[in-house]
Amino acid sequence: MRTLTLAILFLTLAITANGQTKNDMREFDPNFAHTVFFWFKNPDNKADRATFEKSLQKFLDNSQYAKTSFIGMPPKASRDVVDGSFTYSLIVTFESAEAQKNYQDEAPHKVFIEESSALWEKVIVYDSKGVQQ
Repeated sequence: MRTLTLAILFLTLAITANGQTKNDMREFDPNFAHTVFFWFKNPDNKADRATFEKSLQKFLDNSQYAKTSFIGMPPKASRDVVDGSFTYSLIVTFESAEAQKNYQDEAPHKVFIEESSALWEKVIVYDSKGVQQ
């Protein structure tokens, strides 16, 4: 009986350890990348950072259009060609430019801007379409 219980426990752990969430199963979509850089008014303020990260993650978790996302900060060690002046970066991929346009108008995106825009002094966006080969 103990062996059976251990076997069931092991099997359950193996299945759940390899289980993927909805967000994990999304693959990078090379059709359209939306890259955003944020410069905060108070980049060293931990409360501002926590507020931003929470709001951004809530937005991304509820977006109907964002396929993959990456939230980043500049690395401490940089080369001369690397611009590390930003506070946060965001890379989101979409299946099309139309999906990215819809993302701009969806409620979770608007709530994120409402909750977080007072924190930043500058935002730059770079949108890119994939090179078709």
